[in-house]
Amino acid sequence: MKFVVLSDLHLGPPGAAVNGLDPAARLAAAVQAIMRDHADAEFVAIAGDLADLGEVAAYELLHDLLAPLPMPCHITLGNHDDPAAFLSVFGQDLSHPEGRVSKALDLDGYRVILLDTTTPGTHGGALCAGRRDWLAARLDEAADRPVIVVMHHHANRLSLPVDAIPLADGAGFARLLQRHPDVRMVISGHVHLTTSGLWHGVAMTTLAGSHYSVNAHLPGMAGSQLRLEGPAEIAVVLADADGVTVHFQHYLPRHVELASGLFAQD
Repeated sequence: MKFVVLSDLHLGPPGAAVNGLDPAARLAAAVQAIMRDHADAEFVAIAGDLADLGEVAAYELLHDLLAPLPMPCHITLGNHDDPAAFLSVFGQDLSHPEGRVSKALDLDGYRVILLDTTTPGTHGGALCAGRRDWLAARLDEAADRPVIVVMHHHANRLSLPVDAIPLADGAGFARLLQRHPDVRMVISGHVHLTTSGLWHGVAMTTLAGSHYSVNAHLPGMAGSQLRLEGPAEIAVVLADADGVTVHFQHYLPRHVELASGLFAQD
C-alpha cells in the first residue's frame, strides 16, 4: 500500500498571504508533486490545519486545489479548523456522530484510521468520550490486520515548545492503542517539524507539512524557536506485510544539487 500525507496547509481566502507565505501556491505545488511522482498512491490523507482561520472561502479554495488529484482524498481536522465551515463545503456526511471528522479505511490488508483530535476553543487536542469509543470500536474491528493512525495532534512528548498543546491524556490514548495487537505507526502534523520516536511500543512520526517549519529547539538551546520558510513537505507512506516506511519529500526544495563530477564513477 502507498499513500501520501499532507498536513498544516493553513490556507486563507484566495489571494491571502498567511505569515508572509502563499499557502495556496504551496499546496498547488504539493498537488503537482503528487501527480508527477506518486500518481500510483491509493489515496491522500490530510492531517488537519487545512485553513489558518477557518473561513469558508479557505475551504472552498482547498476543494478547488485538491480537484486535480487522480486518487481519493481523505481529510481530518486540526486546531486551526472550523468544523462547521469545513462541513459546509465538503459535506455533512463526513462528520460521524461519535467520531466527528474521523474515518476508517481498509486497504491491502491494513486499516488506516484518520482521527479527529480537535477541541473547540483550544489549540491543544483531546478525545471526547464519543471519539474514544469510536476509536476503540475501529481498533477492535481490525484486530486481524495492522493499523496506521493519521491525526493532527502529537501525543508523545517531543521536548519542544509545542508540548504545551499536545493531545491531552496521552496515557489514555496509549491505552486505547494497546488494545490492538499491531498498531504499526501514528502519523501526526501540528508540530511543523519532522520527528520520529517510539512511544509505549508504537512508532510515532510527525511531518513538517506544507506551511512554515520550525527548528528543533531543544531544552538547553539558547534563544527561541525559529520559524522557517521551509521545507514544504509531504510524507509518502509505504506499507506491506512486514512493516511501514515513511519517506519525507520536500516538494519545494531549497538545497543546492551537488555536481555529478564530485562523485566517483561506477
